[in-house]
Amino acid sequence: MAYLKKIVMNWDRVDDRNVYPYNVPGISHLGSLEIDRDVIFIAGENGAGKSTFLEALAYKCGFTAGGGGRAVDLGLSDVSLKLASVLTLSWRQKIKQGFFLRAETFFDFAKYIDELARDYDPKKVYKPYGGKSLNEQSHGEAFLSLFANRFGGRGLFILDEPEAALSPQRQLAFLRIIFDLVKEGKAQFIIATHSPILMAYPGATIYSFEEGGLKIVEYEETDHYRLTKAFLDNRERFFKHLFDD
Repeated sequence: MAYLKKIVMNWDRVDDRNVYPYNVPGISHLGSLEIDRDVIFIAGENGAGKSTFLEALAYKCGFTAGGGGRAVDLGLSDVSLKLASVLTLSWRQKIKQGFFLRAETFFDFAKYIDELARDYDPKKVYKPYGGKSLNEQSHGEAFLSLFANRFGGRGLFILDEPEAALSPQRQLAFLRIIFDLVKEGKAQFIIATHSPILMAYPGATIYSFEEGGLKIVEYEETDHYRLTKAFLDNRERFFKHLFDD
């Protein structure tokens, strides 16, 4: 169930496109983004605009800057959210449930859950997160516990670099979680990632953020796949280039 079907950039609402966040290379040339799959990946180099775009999109969808569910407000903000005023979203079906994950603010989110547990019934508070504090689990365990327990039912899940704390094995486990939720016809995922493991999800659409804008690419055409494969196929050549004086 692809709830969100199109994102349009309304540049006529911007007085000066030469200031941040409108001048970010991958964003400044954006026109519209068609969404026809349940799983969408956004790839690209650091600084291309992936996170900036995703934060604005999540904010436009009703999530707050710090991440979490719609009811969560960590009191964080970012100038990148100004980009949300430029976005127009088209829906097949408006959805209010879901989650926005920002790897860089995950600690703040885990702390927020702990504070709730001190004020309310800890068992009920921690149940959607594996039954215990996310801060009592390793970083990778906490991420996977969040995905396995909190991600359920109908929802739009917007994730910024979820692989940040996941080993390759746990990335594969995460792919199974995505598969199960999508198979039920209830979940839509929009994920910014550098991981060639995650981007390999069958049937996903991959958009590449580049200086000239955004384009759809095949998995094998992504820089992440090509560089990883080239390195694994001939790491000695890379080491010779990197380490020889």
